[in-house]
Amino acid sequence: MSSSDVIELTVERPAVGGRMIARHDGRVVLVSGTMPGEHIRAVVERSRRDVVLARTIEVLEASPDRRPVGVAPECGGRSFAHIDYRRQLKLKSEIVRDAYRRIGRIELSLPPPVIPSPETGYRMRARLHVGEGKLGFLQEGSHRVCDVVGTDQLRPETERLIAELAAHVDVLTSTGARTVELAQNLAGDQCAVHVVMKSDPATVGVRLRALASVSGVTGLTAAGGKGPRARVVLAGTPYVSDALSVFLPSGAAETLLLRRHADAFFQANRYLAPGLVSTVAGLTERARLVDLYAGVGLFAVSIAATRGGPVVAVERDPCSIGDLVSNAAQVDPDVQVVRAPVETFLKRSASLEGAAVIVDPPRTGLSREAATRLARRRPDRIVYVSCDVATQARDLRALAESGYQLDQVRVFDMFPNTPHIETVVALER
Repeated sequence: MSSSDVIELTVERPAVGGRMIARHDGRVVLVSGTMPGEHIRAVVERSRRDVVLARTIEVLEASPDRRPVGVAPECGGRSFAHIDYRRQLKLKSEIVRDAYRRIGRIELSLPPPVIPSPETGYRMRARLHVGEGKLGFLQEGSHRVCDVVGTDQLRPETERLIAELAAHVDVLTSTGARTVELAQNLAGDQCAVHVVMKSDPATVGVRLRALASVSGVTGLTAAGGKGPRARVVLAGTPYVSDALSVFLPSGAAETLLLRRHADAFFQANRYLAPGLVSTVAGLTERARLVDLYAGVGLFAVSIAATRGGPVVAVERDPCSIGDLVSNAAQVDPDVQVVRAPVETFLKRSASLEGAAVIVDPPRTGLSREAATRLARRRPDRIVYVSCDVATQARDLRALAESGYQLDQVRVFDMFPNTPHIETVVALER
């Protein structure tokens, strides 16, 4: 079987990553643009020894759950956009269960329910790319820039804001801008824009100030050049903020704010972020709490503001650490900030017996060293938050081999119409 060959397939089940599994002449085919139960014609994109990658070009027998799609689903990674939303939730549940079984060697008696999200306007963070005279998302599987309008991930007013930013694409191109990070608060009335460029913003950043005149932009920053990528404030307030009480309601949190710059990591779904925080808080009711990969303090600071400390928040990312320190200062001394890699912190840490530990690592999951050292510190409970079920399942297997058992699983549909999900797992020793 070679690239460009056309084959007919009957689709069997979903796979981690968003493609569907089918078989042709005894070989496994991972095919996009379809769903289980459909009979399709597909073109081979790549043929490997162990698997074939293909793309649907004609639906011969459609599922009753297929729906029309306006904007090409490749724009913004919306590879589930053609699937009825209720069916999407079922498929994502099956993906979690299958990943835990195959990769984690963990059997779930039932597929876990997936907490749904409104399908439109959910994103309060976006990474936009500059290229081909455009500003927008990348088309999936390529470096081509596509228009965000109609992808429905952003609010209509945010799409209009981006269209106005795109009117300055010549300025962005002239400064060597590569990406534009956009962050909003939950209400959407604050919008910080951060430009990552090749040039030094201290010398050419003045050209970018025209972007601050776009209606809705409340802050503008930039970073670039050959040296350390220090953030330069070009206009307005360089971060957005929300009342802590919107994430975890409490009297103490009413007057406190959680801030974050546009280039700092933060949960993207404005509708589900509060429920995620509430779930993690409910799973970590211990006297001591350690938050590894703490980011700007979404979990650590919210929980400390609600029930006090002690809480240890560990973070090394230079984009997030300043926000974490500022946010934690509001609940001093309940939150202790440790600026260090997780591996270094765990190496130096004493026993964590009696503590609950939150881990919310990047998509690559825990390093082997982090997983090993975490298990050796023997926390009573580990709450693992992940945006990649495959790497999480791998890490759960390692932790299970160290004596931890699965207690609870929660699944959040943080990115509707995409194959991505957020899973929260509680482990007990």
